[in-house]
Amino acid sequence: MKQLPSDFQAAQDCLKDRVIIVTGAGDGIGRTAAITFAAHGATVVLVGRTIQKLEMVYDEIEAAGHPQPAIYPINLEGASAKDYEDMAQALFDEFGKLDGLLHNAADLGERTPISNYAPDTWLRVMQVNVNAPFMMSRALLPLLEKSDSGSILFTGSSVGYEGRAFWGAYAASKAAAENLMQTLAQELEGTTRIRANSVNPGATRTRMRAAAYPAENPQSVKAPDDLMPLYLYLLSDASVGVSGEQFSS
Repeated sequence: MKQLPSDFQAAQDCLKDRVIIVTGAGDGIGRTAAITFAAHGATVVLVGRTIQKLEMVYDEIEAAGHPQPAIYPINLEGASAKDYEDMAQALFDEFGKLDGLLHNAADLGERTPISNYAPDTWLRVMQVNVNAPFMMSRALLPLLEKSDSGSILFTGSSVGYEGRAFWGAYAASKAAAENLMQTLAQELEGTTRIRANSVNPGATRTRMRAAAYPAENPQSVKAPDDLMPLYLYLLSDASVGVSGEQFSS
């Protein structure tokens, strides 16, 4: 498991002129990441299904005087391969390239034994957490190849490294996402300038965390802001040459 290099300090313009997609940008870690990337010079594409939330993040970035973001609404649960191809075409027409892709959106599913797990919930979690990142990454690879240093970042979880009772589809989906990241990293190495890595945020103050641990005091776990140096490292040129690695915060 890798950690943020102890000597890393994010320059204020470390993401200048970069176009970066953040999925699940309306809330939690995604919202904080989008605002942070914009504050460091990136043009952020806010991706999610709830337009009102995305608009609030958009307005916050604009009000701060950062580069104008873009909104691309999509429902990862129902989107098809064609929808992601349309997304790639729209982004190509608007920006001509893509420098970063943060797969942040996720579905927690149920906390229940496998014997009780609802098959439709299992399929939904797999669709959002595995199939959507696969289809989106696949469609956007040609755009990432146009970057001087493209970066794909998956959001991991400790239950993706080792299954845990009652975590069902979430654990299985996160394990699959880690494998997808490693496969991509090996395929892209040497033939492109794209790298792929994952970040396990650990216990972080989000609505998903609160749903998973309803009795936990939110103030006892770190805020999304605490993760941002690691995300900036992995999406900036500081991490060029680093690929196929699992990072923890």
